[in-house]
Amino acid sequence: MNVKLYNQDGKEVGSVELKSEVFDIEPNEAVVHQYIVNYLARQRQGTASTKTRNMVRGGGRKPWRQKGTGRARAGTIRSPLWRGGGTVFGPSPRDYGSKFPKKLKRLAVRSIFSDKAHGEKIKIVEELKFDEIKTRAMASVLNNLDLTGKKCLILDEGVNRNLVLSCRNLRKVVFCRAALANGYDVMNADYLLLTKAGLDKVEEVFG
Repeated sequence: MNVKLYNQDGKEVGSVELKSEVFDIEPNEAVVHQYIVNYLARQRQGTASTKTRNMVRGGGRKPWRQKGTGRARAGTIRSPLWRGGGTVFGPSPRDYGSKFPKKLKRLAVRSIFSDKAHGEKIKIVEELKFDEIKTRAMASVLNNLDLTGKKCLILDEGVNRNLVLSCRNLRKVVFCRAALANGYDVMNADYLLLTKAGLDKVEEVFG
């Protein structure tokens, strides 16, 4: 599959062959669904915690004698029935994620990349280099590529501090290192903007 290659001014300067193993497979929707569900589950903090009756302080002495008072028998003031008592079956810290095989993960990410490629939602640029940190410069590049106002994921590889900081204040624009791209961010974007270096890294990691 061939896609056009642009420069920062939005001018076409050639074409690039996309690796078929990453960008031209039949998307597996079932695996993609499992991957997204597992990814979102792993984003949960899982830090909710309550104390059971054996964790609550106090209550070591029997409040009153077993018989003869006319009241219900009680063994501790920290019973779940009492105010200030422990919680029954309350939440405790846990990991909401589950194991997900590496092969299925790679299949899911390749499926998402392929879906973007088939939908012509991928744009490749030679490089994104800025002499200084300038949000306006990045906005100009997006305008030249007809990406203004669209949710855009930028994938680049290598140290490029000026690019990272120039993207930071743009709404709907997310920067990510190509080697660390995850399927959720790729799927959530309207368009993928890859540098040539970023494309090579994606094909190396997921190919």
